[in-house]
Amino acid sequence: MNKINNCLINLNNSCVPIWFMRQAGRYLPEFRNIRSQNPDFLKLCLDSNLASEITLQPIERFDLDAAIIFSDILVVPHAMGQLIEFREGKGPWVPSFNLNKLLNTEVNEFIEKLQPVYEAINKTRNKLSKDKSLIAFVAAPWTLLIYLLNLKVENKLDLRQLERHENNIESIIKKLDEFLKIHILNQKKAGADTIQIFDSWAGLISSHNISKYCYTPNRSLSVFCRQNKIPVICFPKGLNENLKKFAETVKPNGINLDYEVDPKWVNKNFNNLCLQGGMKPELLLDDEDKVLKETDRYLDIFKSKPYIFNLGHGILPQTDPEIIKKIVAKVRTMKR
Repeated sequence: MNKINNCLINLNNSCVPIWFMRQAGRYLPEFRNIRSQNPDFLKLCLDSNLASEITLQPIERFDLDAAIIFSDILVVPHAMGQLIEFREGKGPWVPSFNLNKLLNTEVNEFIEKLQPVYEAINKTRNKLSKDKSLIAFVAAPWTLLIYLLNLKVENKLDLRQLERHENNIESIIKKLDEFLKIHILNQKKAGADTIQIFDSWAGLISSHNISKYCYTPNRSLSVFCRQNKIPVICFPKGLNENLKKFAETVKPNGINLDYEVDPKWVNKNFNNLCLQGGMKPELLLDDEDKVLKETDRYLDIFKSKPYIFNLGHGILPQTDPEIIKKIVAKVRTMKR
């Protein structure tokens, strides 16, 4: 059993595995080289050879404990007939949501469109050493809903747009749940051994809707993963103290902490699950002493817990790869 799964399944705390969200990305010159020749981001994600090569770049450079497949959360709605545009500097955009296509997606067509993702996972697994975890991922329904309906305006929820689609939201979430599970299972069959569920916009949900839009959909996916013996890490960003209720309700194997959550509060309030991440990505742009001091702080706070070192969000593009190397070296010297 690899170190990541030993932490997640057995709650082993004898060592601290390490990987990073967006570890295969724009901060690496080898990634930028491939990206410069492949301007269509979605097409790049669906090129199995390049996606596998990109996935392995940070493993080859840093010898991390997990590879996370190079893909995107929006390949799922793409495979459900939605037009996804990746706008330079502005992020993804759905110019015209097609409810009918989404609700009438054929399973075989969906799987066929995502076959390059499964091929990339299979190719990566065959090249990855057995002691390394291969993580696949999906977004939770709420976060996909945010993009599908363009509900986010300057990091706030567009309530009028939400109300406009209110009658369809339940059916959209139900259909997304169905196809997310298909995608999870096919990623496992292709060779992934762990799933991370990103609910990146959970923090936008009002308190009276948090159970309906966050806890319940995430629990459905988490239960499905456990039933299929797939270790699952949830990353509901922005929940703050609601994170405790999330963990109790959803019951994942692990929780990825975002950088706004106080790690000392987490250490005091969370038991019987693996903790992951928490460190602020912007800090990695600071001087080396501060970065390593903060690394030590997280390692010290969680010294008695099953803990996977990561960040509280993805590595920023302007991050120097050398600081990643030094963080890895610091974590590797951690004695428990």
